[in-house]
Amino acid sequence: MNSSSETSRSLWMATATVRTAPTLDASLQVDAVIVGAGIAGLSVAYELSRAGRRVAVLDRGPLGGGMTARTTAHLASAFDDYFYEYVRLRGEREARAYFQSQSAAISRIESIQQDEGIDCDFARVDGYLSLAPGCDPRILEREFAACQQIGFVEAEWAHRSPLPGGEGMPALRFRNQGRFHPLKYLDGLVGAIEARGGRLFAETAVVGVEEKGGEVVVSTTSGHTVRAGAAIVATNSPVNDWLAMHTKQAPYRTYAIAARAQDGVMEDALFWDTLDPYHYVRLHPSSDGGGPWVIVGGEDHKTGEANDFEARFGALEAWMRRHLPGARAVEHRWSGQVMEPVDLAPFIGLNPGDKHVFIATGDSGEGITTGVVAGMLLSDLAQGKPNDWEQAYRPGRKTLRALGAFLSENATVATNFTEYVRPGAISSLDDLKPGEGAVLRDSGKKVAAYRDAGGSLHLRSAVCSHAGCIVHWNALETCWDCPCHGSHFDVDGQPLHGPAIYPLAEHKQGR
Repeated sequence: MNSSSETSRSLWMATATVRTAPTLDASLQVDAVIVGAGIAGLSVAYELSRAGRRVAVLDRGPLGGGMTARTTAHLASAFDDYFYEYVRLRGEREARAYFQSQSAAISRIESIQQDEGIDCDFARVDGYLSLAPGCDPRILEREFAACQQIGFVEAEWAHRSPLPGGEGMPALRFRNQGRFHPLKYLDGLVGAIEARGGRLFAETAVVGVEEKGGEVVVSTTSGHTVRAGAAIVATNSPVNDWLAMHTKQAPYRTYAIAARAQDGVMEDALFWDTLDPYHYVRLHPSSDGGGPWVIVGGEDHKTGEANDFEARFGALEAWMRRHLPGARAVEHRWSGQVMEPVDLAPFIGLNPGDKHVFIATGDSGEGITTGVVAGMLLSDLAQGKPNDWEQAYRPGRKTLRALGAFLSENATVATNFTEYVRPGAISSLDDLKPGEGAVLRDSGKKVAAYRDAGGSLHLRSAVCSHAGCIVHWNALETCWDCPCHGSHFDVDGQPLHGPAIYPLAEHKQGR
């Protein structure tokens, strides 16, 4: 199982499926093994299989069941954390490489869906960054100057945003962005990989990635292994690393809603604003004649640090009603998780300390395009080929210029460990109503307790099996979230999302 087992269902889950795959039932030897069957993992597998390499893909849940299914699928070469900040932290050269790679990712999706005949509702659209009320107008001026500096020639002044309800807002326009249906696209990638001899396995949990004798051995809970010349860990948050990479990024929950609207309710484009956290909106066509979907996202918070999902969905809907009063009732509400790197750029490349293990993580708000970049970049690196984007994404880079962000994000870990000596959210299991979860103290231990609809209790240790932080209850997704590094667990302690690979320990009352 993976995050597909969490409670909320995205628009994409409701309108498409990714074909099924068997579990791994025998050990294998291939050229490359990919852990994770989301946009990054399947993109790498596609590029390598297209190059004639024997590939195997493993996922702890169904194919396409991870965070790719929980995105809003904006395809943008514009940078949501601002290119002027990127230039300040990383320099013009790396900012230019980042922009070029993201632009290339949109073009790669466009060419793949054409070449493979994937009907995924792809379209080129414009993107608009609008100044939100109360924000400094110099944000847009600085961003436009940075775009000119790095060669983003398709960025221009729009002067006024075409988003309804925001006609008076100054905006930047970014031409040749894109949108698509992520699960339809992933299903097409799976078919293309299989057609080239690739092997894909679902419900196959990986518990070890180890270099041995010039190759990589990936071990699973079943005891079967996959040996390969290279391994790519593309699990949103790496499951092969204990702390080194996890100190460089932080997990954030993000929220989205989808509602029907009449044709012409707004331009078929991408829109986002300058708030922090920002709001973003786009359309997606429907195939049933019921009118296009309006998809609105935002209201982010650090994972595990809020449990007020109704207020956040309410805020998203209120924002939608202000700008798009013609939108109908909200039909889909869901959440996802993004990994925010402390120095803005994702980490894609050779895992620090390894020779044949590669990672893709730190997706921030550009997870779809970043995943496709990983496909192009890691397929080159795994074959020993140079790539012009390698320096911009290298996982082993130092983050000293982002020291403030590094210290701020990692303060979560120190704060969390004080929970070992603090009382729980409830004092007694009797306080727990059906459908509720909470952390309490029992016999001196922190316990993650959930009472199901039938009244039965599910008790596990509240200590995350990854690095020992205390998990928090997520009422929306009916799961336990780790605030430190972003692991998720179901009510019986099974891991749904990495970096944790082992379940929460069992707990017996009074012991």
